[in-house]
Amino acid sequence: MSAEPEAGSLEDAAILLMSLGEEEAAEVFKHLLPKEVQALGETIAKMKAVTRDRVEGVIGKFTQMAGLQSMLVADNDEYVKSVLRRALGDEKANLLIDRILQGNDVSGIESLKWMDPVSVAELLRNEHPQIVAAILVHLDYDQSASVLKLFTERQRNEVLVRIATLDGVQPSALKDLNEVMSKVLAGGERMRKASLGGVKPAAEIINMMGGSIETSVLDYIREADNDLAQKIMDNMFTFDDLEKLEDKAIQTLMKEVQTESLVIALKGATPEMREKVFRNMSTRAAETLREDLDSRGPVRVSEVENEQKELLKIVRRLADEGQIQLTSGSDDDFL
Repeated sequence: MSAEPEAGSLEDAAILLMSLGEEEAAEVFKHLLPKEVQALGETIAKMKAVTRDRVEGVIGKFTQMAGLQSMLVADNDEYVKSVLRRALGDEKANLLIDRILQGNDVSGIESLKWMDPVSVAELLRNEHPQIVAAILVHLDYDQSASVLKLFTERQRNEVLVRIATLDGVQPSALKDLNEVMSKVLAGGERMRKASLGGVKPAAEIINMMGGSIETSVLDYIREADNDLAQKIMDNMFTFDDLEKLEDKAIQTLMKEVQTESLVIALKGATPEMREKVFRNMSTRAAETLREDLDSRGPVRVSEVENEQKELLKIVRRLADEGQIQLTSGSDDDFL
């Protein structure tokens, strides 16, 4: 249930970066995702003294791992394109290539991932909901949810309806994005339609918003299109749906969740949910968790919802990695 291995890996990476020196570490950071940079930066800031033995151990471990790595091809992107075209023909391959490599085509939008939600919201606040939807489907679901929380209820609802009904992003829409982002994007006319948007992304974003906002959005969509609202709900995986996971999946999840986060998340759980968690822990761990829950005083609803959302992020990561299988609110499996 402890997240120590993950924390340990972060510390090892931080130690390695500090041992490289500023210039070399900066070059490494250029190749990391925003969330990875933030996590490593926070870890480095918190670290104080590190023993020489640990530094040498980390460097030795890295050297051993690096020795096992090998560059198989000189240009991975070109290799993927060539193999797919040989196997599928140009027409079918190009459709798949766009999907696989689309991150390279929308590099301008990647810059938004480095911005805080307040800045992104300010940039998009006065734009047409369709433009906002076309931008937000490129971002991580939790970032999009944070941005939408800063909109008015009406704006938020209109954008989510458009995300749910978005059938890809046309080149003309990407040209509009260029104007919105002050030409941050490049080459809009050359781009193919990107397979983004739809019911599933809308459901994922709404999942991240939680609480009263989730209810308000779904009510709004239901009034406009009841079938669409139902499709979204069928694709949503909520905290209560954890009760439908197999015992093995719960056990896998418990290894990834910190005890403090679990205690707060379970403060808002049903008795059935708590019992399922207890059943999939050792007797001693279950007793400790029961005591922590009983001794914990009142917790703000917002804090409970935040911890539940963090737990759901872990669930989705494990599902994406193939370690667990999810069941939606409609009892249909989805990945």
